[in-house]
Amino acid sequence: MLIQTWTDVLISSLQNLWIQVINWIPSLIGALVVFIIGLIVAAGLASLVERVIAMLKLDALLRKFGLEEYAKRANLSINSGRFLGQLVYWFMVIAFLLAASDILGFFALSTFLRDVLVYLPNIIVAVLIMVVALVAANVVGRLIRVSVAGAKLHFAKFLGSAARWVIIIFGLLAALTQLGIATSIINTLITGIIAMIAIAGGLAFGLGGRDYATHLLQIVRDELEGNR
Repeated sequence: MLIQTWTDVLISSLQNLWIQVINWIPSLIGALVVFIIGLIVAAGLASLVERVIAMLKLDALLRKFGLEEYAKRANLSINSGRFLGQLVYWFMVIAFLLAASDILGFFALSTFLRDVLVYLPNIIVAVLIMVVALVAANVVGRLIRVSVAGAKLHFAKFLGSAARWVIIIFGLLAALTQLGIATSIINTLITGIIAMIAIAGGLAFGLGGRDYATHLLQIVRDELEGNR
């Protein structure tokens, strides 16, 4: 009698498991169909983006602004169409994978994928910040070198390089802040740099310009006393 009861329980459990598997198969098929469609759509959009960027000749413009030098230092080649195409591809893949995960009821995976989708725009903005910073750094650096050299002053190359690296560093810090990487440390670092520049300027004026400031004050004093 006890064995019969155990047998009935086992058979009932297996039947329930089989019913759940059968009920889950349509969801699995639907999720696979959605994901396959997503792969096709993602590949098509990525190819379209690459063609549009190639038609706009964005790579030639970036090379004109001197970005190829930085790419070679990192053993990379400028291919903005490929980069943007891959961003679009993976964005669409993750989006359709999220839809498939919701169909299957994998809510923990859905939460993770949703966080990834929300974070992807930050990566795009950070890349744009760095591109703008590099372009601005090259333009400002060349402008300063030409202006200082035209004025027949010394250290034209040094001043141009210094301005270029300052812009690049601040662009890098802004990109890291956009990515949310060590935000508090970066804010503290920026505050420290500004304070250091202010203190250095104050000390330079206080020590180097003290005699000249005294001379100017003496002239003003003499003028005031002479007008009495």
